[in-house]
Parts: sequence; C-alpha cells; structure tokens
Amino acid sequence: QVQLVESGGGLVQPGGSLRVSCAASGFTLDRYVIGWFRQAPGKEREGVSCISSGGVTTYYSDSVKGRFTISRDNAKNTVSLQLNSLKPEDTAVYYCAARRMLFFGSKCLQSDDYTYWGQGTQVTVSS
Repeated sequence: QVQLVESGGGLVQPGGSLRVSCAASGFTLDRYVIGWFRQAPGKEREGVSCISSGGVTTYYSDSVKGRFTISRDNAKNTVSLQLNSLKPEDTAVYYCAARRMLFFGSKCLQSDDYTYWGQGTQVTVSS
C-alpha cells in the first residue's frame, strides 16, 4: 500500500522550532520530487517548500525562506522540514506530497500534479 505519513507536529511558542517528517511506505522516494504544503483554517493550501529527487535543489516560498529547511534521506525513504523562528501565522496543517517531475523547477511549489499525499500534521504556534 502506497502511503506517506507525516509526524512531528505540535504546539510551540513563537520563535521556537519544530521538525516535521514524512515517511514513505509502499514505494521508494528517490525518483520523486517532494513538496511540503500547509493549509490554515479558512485559507487556501500554500506551497511551502520542495526538493528535487536527488536532494540537490530546493525551493521555498517567500513567507518561509530563511526560516525553514527541507532535506531528504533517500536511504531511509524520508523527507524532513525544519521549522525555525516560528510565527503564529505558520499555524496550519502541514502536508507532504510526492510527484514525478521531468524538469525540476519552482512549479514544484504548486500542488497540481502531486500523486501521493500524506494525511497531514498540525503545527500550532502560540504563546
């Protein structure tokens, strides 16, 4: 069964850090672009970050650039997103997703054409 499972969400104070992870089962991630998306209540889903299949190239939305870092370990079939300097506006459900992409580029921040999605993990930034 093909599955993506996120973990690591939680409640953190403004300025704090969290690390969310995405583990794949039923398929290997090494040929897939991985994207992280988030959706806050009443808002549209937003692309946060994405990483090429080999892990060499990454993209970030302007809202998280310099604060979040995406990484992957293809040997462990996992992708992680380190969230630093968190703000209340980062509060959302965070989803990982996987897709094949012939030419990797900034369009990986768009949710179209992602094949597999996880169920999401809640990140809440509040004092």
